[in-house]
Amino acid sequence: MSLQATAPTSIAWRHFLGKRLTLVIGGGVLAFFLLVALAAPVIAPYDPILQNADVRLQAPSILHPFGTDNFGRDILSRVIWGTRIDLQMALIGVVFPFLIGTTIGTVAGFFGGIVDALFMRLVDIILAFPFLVLMLSIIAILGPGLGSFYIAMALVGWVSYARLIRAQMLVLKNSDYAVAAVSLGFSRFRIMFRHLLPNAIAGSIVFSMSDAVLVLLSGAAVSYLGLGVQPPLAEWGVMVAEGQSFITTAWWITLFPGLSIVCLAFGFSMLGDALGELLGVHE
Repeated sequence: MSLQATAPTSIAWRHFLGKRLTLVIGGGVLAFFLLVALAAPVIAPYDPILQNADVRLQAPSILHPFGTDNFGRDILSRVIWGTRIDLQMALIGVVFPFLIGTTIGTVAGFFGGIVDALFMRLVDIILAFPFLVLMLSIIAILGPGLGSFYIAMALVGWVSYARLIRAQMLVLKNSDYAVAAVSLGFSRFRIMFRHLLPNAIAGSIVFSMSDAVLVLLSGAAVSYLGLGVQPPLAEWGVMVAEGQSFITTAWWITLFPGLSIVCLAFGFSMLGDALGELLGVHE
């Protein structure tokens, strides 16, 4: 009797601790990178773009804990300053697709009919092309740079959010409280954005954490290909690209920015899993 009574409590307690631990780890990782980005001018030991031929390709040491690159620039300083750009890419690259996709999905799911059909055919057209190929094509047309990357992400990345919100709206618009809101004479705008959307948006919030990982990796890939952040600015993808020619002789040039990408992506993933559990999205 005692074992049977305590087993469910023990399982629930471990489940709660697991969710809390995941949330703490994910939030802690992101908070760490955010603090590094904000304190970059203070904690970076050197100018990230200052070249010094006398110390080029030096291995990690006390003076240069992450070593130096082929131009004699301090890798640690460049990683620290690169945190600003990569965090910015991950956050801004998610916000605009989230807002666009949420609005389109809400309207399409609520009205249905011809409105829904038009938006969903647009979604089908975008999904007919590989994500990275379409994004690179847009950036190539607009020209390299962060602005082009953000525009490309906004034009391509909204479709997933639109599909998620639309699916929820198709269900929720027939719920009792939605029917009651219509009976009370509330406007369509109020019903959509004040009554239905707050109950439909949890899945999109959780997905945005995973999408931030995709945006981060896409930004690094675009910079690696020379279409994103332009040298001499410090960005992790650019640093990996610059160090590929020295991978066998100066491994530290690519190792530390590569690890930074992995750690930041890990933080977003952990936070997304924790939010999914807390909001009941995975259950």
